[in-house]
Amino acid sequence: MPRNISTPMLTALSQTILRPALFVSATFASETVYMWSGSGNTTWNSQTWTGTGALLGITTPEDGSTVEARGISITLSGIDPVVLPEMLTDYKLGAPAAVYLGLYDATNTLISSPATSWKGRMDQPTIDVDTDSAVITINCESRLIDMNVASDRRYTLEDQNRDWPGDLGFSFVNAIQQQTLFWGKYPVGNNL
Repeated sequence: MPRNISTPMLTALSQTILRPALFVSATFASETVYMWSGSGNTTWNSQTWTGTGALLGITTPEDGSTVEARGISITLSGIDPVVLPEMLTDYKLGAPAAVYLGLYDATNTLISSPATSWKGRMDQPTIDVDTDSAVITINCESRLIDMNVASDRRYTLEDQNRDWPGDLGFSFVNAIQQQTLFWGKYPVGNNL
């Protein structure tokens, strides 16, 4: 997917030393959770991002030359099993999730406008519970996955009137189903 990258980000990407950071936003039923791959809290885009450090894992977002839905997985480890039931009741299938790539400069200041690395929706999570901690892996799917879903719409007058009452654009669709049309010269004889 094409990405808009700011001039300061392009300049930082051309440096020999990179100081990257990943920012993840995941929407749940009650709130949107903002996490980043560093330690401590940081502020960006008018939000406070909670540092998760090595507890946050993200599979590599892939791009390709074909139109294809490519998903990612976001892994959160070290979660207290006591808060796990609350988190699962708050989980919302199909809610938005996004991953941003940010860079820091030599003074440890976040360079403006981190680039969107991946956007999509959260799919079914998998949970691995241990005696003292839990690991949650959230599979996320691209919106292109909707290309595989069949449309429940029809090219009929009734279906058109669901959205546009009184529109007669499809009133002749049934009449032309068995119609024989000729382009150019009308055929002579009985051999059609």
